Amino acid sequence: MTPLHRRWARVCSVLMMLLAVMNPMVNPAGAQRAVVIASKPFGESYVLAEMFAQLLERRGIAVDRRLGLGATEVAFGALQRDAIDVYPEYTGTGLLAILRDSLTDAMRRDPRLTFAHVSAAFEARYGVRWLPPLGFQNGYAIAVRRETAERFGLRTLSDLKAHPGEFTGGFTADFLGRPDGAPGLASAYGLRWRAVRPLAPAVKYTALASGAVDIIDGYSTDGLLSKYDLVTLDDDLHFFPPYEAAALVGPGLARDRPDAVAELARLSGRLTEQLMRDANRRVEVEQTEVRVVAGELLNAIGLGTQQPTTSASVARASFAAYLWSQRSTIAALTARHLALVAMALAAAILVAVPLGLALERAPRAAERVLGALGVIQTVPSIALLAFMIPVLGIGTVPALVALWLYALFPIARSTYTGVRTADADAVAACEAMGASPVQRLWWVRMPLAMPTIFIGIRTSAVITVGAATLAAFIGAGGLGDPIVAGLALADTRMVLSGALPAAVLALVVDRVLGLLEYAATPRYLRRATR
Repeated sequence: MTPLHRRWARVCSVLMMLLAVMNPMVNPAGAQRAVVIASKPFGESYVLAEMFAQLLERRGIAVDRRLGLGATEVAFGALQRDAIDVYPEYTGTGLLAILRDSLTDAMRRDPRLTFAHVSAAFEARYGVRWLPPLGFQNGYAIAVRRETAERFGLRTLSDLKAHPGEFTGGFTADFLGRPDGAPGLASAYGLRWRAVRPLAPAVKYTALASGAVDIIDGYSTDGLLSKYDLVTLDDDLHFFPPYEAAALVGPGLARDRPDAVAELARLSGRLTEQLMRDANRRVEVEQTEVRVVAGELLNAIGLGTQQPTTSASVARASFAAYLWSQRSTIAALTARHLALVAMALAAAILVAVPLGLALERAPRAAERVLGALGVIQTVPSIALLAFMIPVLGIGTVPALVALWLYALFPIARSTYTGVRTADADAVAACEAMGASPVQRLWWVRMPLAMPTIFIGIRTSAVITVGAATLAAFIGAGGLGDPIVAGLALADTRMVLSGALPAAVLALVVDRVLGLLEYAATPRYLRRATR
């Protein structure tokens, strides 16, 4: 074995040890499958999902939280595939955004008819079950600043029609793409916007308050409506359907865990709009922890343990104190994040380095292959993750595949370039000594190309650390979890508790790979590059 082979063996063994040690995805043999509870990325959905989780845990049922999944299509697609078991949904969303059925006048007048329709249709089409409603509605609330309402005399949505092209809308991606969202609203009321800006759920409130936009889509139980003293416009044409909140249960849970379904059904009819407004205000405005608010809600409706909570003070603590209080969680998320990065990067190295070497022997095909990998690199990360869901569901597997695809191009390109541009005189001297093309590759070209190859590996590593934060949108975990939750709950400390460790992790990974590069580079090249 040549010195180069030994160096590469050491590098690969280190990567494989990291992969084995840090992979947290293996379940103990014989362990019963946990109930996978998900939410969409806004405050109330987090609270309801956490209530589901705590209710089951207090009855001895194991739970796996996948909070903050992407838009409705992501969450429901995961439910259909049994990648998750239950998440909170709304009947109006089920009717128009998922079923895409028509809203009748009778349904507008009687929410029970809407629930009956979606319940029967979901069971027939998807095998998915709606549990009885939780007891409150949370419909869309189209909101404007109070000074805007007073200046233009806005009380109803019909009043907007008198001011065509005067207002800039700031709407969430979900609202922009749904028939019960911006397109249908504009059609029903004859509205025309000056401009429309897609905004994250929590960002839209600060954008409206700052004047960056003039009108947003909120929810009737949002705590931030009162914080910013916003005016909600009356839906005088009754465009929006009833939005009763309920637990949406996947076919696997209904079949395998009737005990969990029966436990979740105990929540039905127990929550009121006032309870949810207060809960959302505590989460969104006072920045109390979701788990604390969810536990207090369970206590308030008689389904909790009545144990006093002590974590509310953390919401008012300094950022340093907050980080310290979350140290065990951050450590666990960092380990999972590193496992995702290590697995994706190791797989990319094992594929891209041989691919780059093979392309060196076929230069005509090289640009086409590398061009195709470059096109993958231009696809937005969240879009690539969404593309994976219909095939691979949610969780670790689609996240790894997406991260692997992103890591391929820099490594393959740098390998191809490094080998192609190796010192021509050294290669010619080796050839003059009678070495075969394969021997010239392993004895001369690869050692000379090592610094260039590692440039691609280190670049891919940093990109993968950053892209892995977006894996939280499909339930893969990692440091993206607090970032997504913080954006949804307008909690800057939570965002930073994920973003800062991710930045540090990128630096550490790059430094470790720099040491591996030093070990894998021939000594004479180390001296030459000092």
